[in-house]
Amino acid sequence: MLKTLKSYARSGALVLAGLAAGAAEAQDTAMAPLDPPQDVKVAYVPIMKFATMYVAEHRGLFDKHGLNVDLERVKSGTEAIAFLTQGTVDVGGIAIVTSLWSGWNKGLDIRIIAPGALEPMEDSPTKLLVRKALAEDGTVTSVADLNGRRVAVAGGPGSGGEYLLAKALERGRLTIRDIEPMNVANPDMPLSFENGAVDAAIAGSPFADQILAAGNAGVLETDLTPGLMTVAFVGSGKLVNDRPEVAERFVLALTEAAALMQGEDYLAPENIEAYMTYTNSTEEALRAGRPVIYDPEMKIPVAGLADIEKTHRENGRTEYTDPLDLSNVIDERFTEAARKALGK
Repeated sequence: MLKTLKSYARSGALVLAGLAAGAAEAQDTAMAPLDPPQDVKVAYVPIMKFATMYVAEHRGLFDKHGLNVDLERVKSGTEAIAFLTQGTVDVGGIAIVTSLWSGWNKGLDIRIIAPGALEPMEDSPTKLLVRKALAEDGTVTSVADLNGRRVAVAGGPGSGGEYLLAKALERGRLTIRDIEPMNVANPDMPLSFENGAVDAAIAGSPFADQILAAGNAGVLETDLTPGLMTVAFVGSGKLVNDRPEVAERFVLALTEAAALMQGEDYLAPENIEAYMTYTNSTEEALRAGRPVIYDPEMKIPVAGLADIEKTHRENGRTEYTDPLDLSNVIDERFTEAARKALGK
């Protein structure tokens, strides 16, 4: 994790250094602010994986590019998707779930325009845990030994958790059809291990930490999907098709914000204020928790998205069986334009 953070910090520093050193050149290539300023309405789930947007708003980066951004909290990505398809919001901060893949197959007119946070490259808080008794008596010593056993995951069929479980099972040459999957809510995971209701589970922080601290499980596998993007900024069809100049500047502001969040700057006072303004987190929790990873170049990890789609499709979780054309899912014009404007 430290290595990854330092790598991203160096990338972020290069972005800022490049802007300072080549101010005249950047002026020629950067996008001019929109005049008059344009309104952008965003529906987002208030989690740290969308923090580039919080920093961009709080530190005036949207204003700088001629955008009046209205951030509206929603309870779930499903609610945000409904607003996007109705055309009542321009951008959604959402998780990439199975229903989206089926929607895109039917012509859902929204596109991924920028990445949210990424999974850590190492020391991920999300782990595949095995019940301690099974590990100690040698019943389960590898992923392959989970064949036929009860494995819990929050969210059930087609969820992000099930995707992580599928990737863990691959390490033992198993699929979700080889185990007995159980849909267990994250807060119920510790009790499920304590009473022996499950043999293994995919669990994240803080629940994995609670289970391990209680001595009821051991780690079977970790770092299941390094660098994976499970959430994204998604633009409505009206935005990407009718107002591309607005989408360009929105993504440019996100990219500039990401550069301001690398390494030690992640906990800069202005950034902490932004995080607390748009989430329910506290400064104490932010300082104690693992930093969330944001790519300062804001590249959309296309290969990772393709693997998510392929895994859910092969597991029978989508309403279609043929591979999906990702050009109907992703629009990389805006991240490419942001990197060009920043001289990258």
